[in-house]
Amino acid sequence: MPVFDDPPSEISPERVAELWRRGEVQLIDVREPYEHAAGRIAGARHIELERLASEAETIDGDRPVVFHCRLGARSGMATQAFRAADYDAYNMTGGLQAWADAGLPLEPAEGYVAAH
Repeated sequence: MPVFDDPPSEISPERVAELWRRGEVQLIDVREPYEHAAGRIAGARHIELERLASEAETIDGDRPVVFHCRLGARSGMATQAFRAADYDAYNMTGGLQAWADAGLPLEPAEGYVAAH
């Protein structure tokens, strides 16, 4: 039973921030290493999209997982794949760009959303 009342597989950056602060979700960044280095959500796990399948067993299937990328397309693919494998998986709507646009923090302090 999904724990969110957002559309079935999408969740807003503001809601992600709230749930992340409370420790209720796993947050996985599927972007490329250079994108991750430029700016990221503090504490989010970084697993490049191409490595995600081989790392799937390291993701807790008993806790909701939220994927994000720059704009939401790559993380949308990850979300679909994990939902098909019976994970309680979500895509952060609009990706890290929407997170930054909402004024939510990035690390490092001068972090930014790198173009793909």
